[in-house]
Amino acid sequence: MMAGVAEDEEKWLAAGIAGLQQNAFYMHRAMDSNNLRDALKYSAQMLSELRTSKLSPHKYYELYMRAFDELRKVEIFFKEETQRGCSVVDLYELVQHAGNILPRLYLLCTVGSVYIKSKEAPAKDILKDLVEMCRGIQHPLRGLFLRSYLSQVSRDKLPDIGSEYEGDADTIMDAVEFVLQNFTEMNKLWVRMQHQGPAREKERREKERSELRDLVGKNLHVLSQIEGVDLDLYKETVLPRVLEQVVNCKDDIAQHYLMDCIIQVFPDEYHLQTLEILLDVFPQLQPSVDIKTVLSQLMERLSNYAALSAEALPEFLQVEAFSKLNNAIGKVIEAQADMPVFGAVTLYSSLLKFSLHVHPDRLDYADQVLGSCVKQLSGRGKIEDSKATKQIVALLSAPLEKYNNVVTALKLSNYPRVLEYLDNETNKVMASVVIQSVMKNNTCITTAEKVEALFELIKGLIKDLDGTAHDEVDEEDFKEEQNSVARLIQMLHNDDPEEMFKIISAVRKHILSGGSKRLPFTVPPLVFSSLKLVRQLQGQEENPFGDEAATTPKKIFQLLNQIIEALANIPVPDLALRLYLQCAEAANDCDLEPVAYEFFTQAYILYEEEISDSKAQITAIHLIIGTLQRMHVFGVENRDTLTHKATGYSAKLLKKPDQCRAVYACSHLFWVDDQDNMKDGERVLLCLKRALRIANAAQQMSNVTRGTTGSVTLFVEILNKYLYFFEKGNPQITVAAIQSLIEVITCEMQSDTSAADPTADAFFASTLRYIQFQKQKGGAAGEKYGPIKV
Repeated sequence: MMAGVAEDEEKWLAAGIAGLQQNAFYMHRAMDSNNLRDALKYSAQMLSELRTSKLSPHKYYELYMRAFDELRKVEIFFKEETQRGCSVVDLYELVQHAGNILPRLYLLCTVGSVYIKSKEAPAKDILKDLVEMCRGIQHPLRGLFLRSYLSQVSRDKLPDIGSEYEGDADTIMDAVEFVLQNFTEMNKLWVRMQHQGPAREKERREKERSELRDLVGKNLHVLSQIEGVDLDLYKETVLPRVLEQVVNCKDDIAQHYLMDCIIQVFPDEYHLQTLEILLDVFPQLQPSVDIKTVLSQLMERLSNYAALSAEALPEFLQVEAFSKLNNAIGKVIEAQADMPVFGAVTLYSSLLKFSLHVHPDRLDYADQVLGSCVKQLSGRGKIEDSKATKQIVALLSAPLEKYNNVVTALKLSNYPRVLEYLDNETNKVMASVVIQSVMKNNTCITTAEKVEALFELIKGLIKDLDGTAHDEVDEEDFKEEQNSVARLIQMLHNDDPEEMFKIISAVRKHILSGGSKRLPFTVPPLVFSSLKLVRQLQGQEENPFGDEAATTPKKIFQLLNQIIEALANIPVPDLALRLYLQCAEAANDCDLEPVAYEFFTQAYILYEEEISDSKAQITAIHLIIGTLQRMHVFGVENRDTLTHKATGYSAKLLKKPDQCRAVYACSHLFWVDDQDNMKDGERVLLCLKRALRIANAAQQMSNVTRGTTGSVTLFVEILNKYLYFFEKGNPQITVAAIQSLIEVITCEMQSDTSAADPTADAFFASTLRYIQFQKQKGGAAGEKYGPIKV
């Protein structure tokens, strides 16, 4: 059906264009022969094509534009006629004899343009006559285009100040009155279009009307361009008259568009000085008008004005712009009882941005806006509308973006109250925005009080909120979120040990309530922050007076023990073991033997009871050996106990090669360079011999199971350990022992049952080259290595 209507319109348009072109042809011929009578006759017939009611606004516009082009030629012809002696007054009378009113008025406007240019009569009188005469067309579409034509031909002929058509003292009022009258009539015609035709076509008519809105809006643009319209005239006459028309038309499309036009075309300083008048109109608009968009644009314009003109700031304070906007928003929300929450939040979001840009130093304004927003949200529960939550995120993000400092946002008492209304997912989004702000601006949170407030803001990432199950969360997203929290923990710092300890305690309280799934991400950064504080206090004497408030390494270690214990209970034993060893090393540096021993004990318990995977055991035992080797705080008894355990674990690893490597690594526990009381050459040799026996056993097992003795890599590795301790001056490592081991390796490599291994061959060759190099070096090293034959 719609397709059929479109086809008919195309036919009617084609017929209209054909009729217009035919009459235009005869009109041109008459004009060429200076035949005024026929020129008027055919121009009237040409313009009669615009009397059609069959075309949609879009198609009618096409026809109008063709007629408009022809009318330009008619105007030139009329001007030439007056130059040839024809009286412009007679011409003005003559065109009014056209049979139909629409062609008559188009021609009248055209002659009127020539009449004004001739200056034979005041421009104001001719314009007044034309705008009154156009009342003769009351058909909405035809009348709208006729008045649009009048506006176009007159816009450069208004009796404005400095214009060649300037008249007496009231000249500006005459120009303003003409434009306002034309605007009022055009708006009435435009609104009346809504009521033309059946109700079922309402949507189509609204679309068509929206396409024609610029015809009406151009009048306001013309008003804004009149030089003589100063602030007083705008305030006393122009704005009240335009707003009166806006309110009285009671049409949502017209009201939204015209309010938008007023904001866009008139200067920002005018808006600021007439803010009260403008804002009083908003509650009077139709409930269906999208007020939030228009008001938001007004606030944005004023914000930009304040940003571009520093001198304007006193004006904002003088007119109390913030207070007026805040009151207006309240009245609009009150007037539109069924306004969705999205609309209310959008308005407050725009007001907050306005406040932050115009009055950045007034935090009380920002907090007031957030408080108003809380008032609107109260009683609604969690907001689930995606548009509304998006606006709340924008609202809460604005202070962070403006101040680039979360600490400033923490001063806003209503900030966390707004957060309460976000659903769990959006709460997490907002928490991420807060953390990103801290990271981006390198914000250092320096007090426990601020940490508490900050963690309240990001609680969506710190712990499970009501109704959120882990199954609903994407694993990758979860990891990313928790890693961001981990980075945040590292940003919390204060040089004062007492305050830093309070910060650590506050963080501990929050992260331990976060659930077992989060601890592997959040515990390590807290542990390392605590160890950083320990290093800061390292060597500090215990308070002789036993002041409970004093922060000491011992106190921090007690806290660390509790934190890591929570991690061990999850269980993630590998991570807990690493952290226990880190703490043991820090306790060693603080000369706290009982503390260090306790941490090692915890690490050993984890190794024995929780770590069963062979790869994890290998990693753990090497970490234990490496850490224990660096410890100097232990007395003989404690060190022997721990060393004995470590060597025992090494010998019990599942695979022989792993056993061998762990056992020869234990040799370092008995020979520490910078500590003379920890150089036990015999036990080093025992470890290396034991490693050799395990390597032999591995070879034999390989021979039994595979038919080849396997690689000699283990032997070469042990040889390198022999050489290391030989260089360090261990008297138990003799030239004979080294020589013997070289021969064993050489023999093994030449054996028929030995498996080819280029890597082991290269390793051995490189080791021999090293020995050769040391021999050739001369001096003490050359003398030491001299007896070894390679």
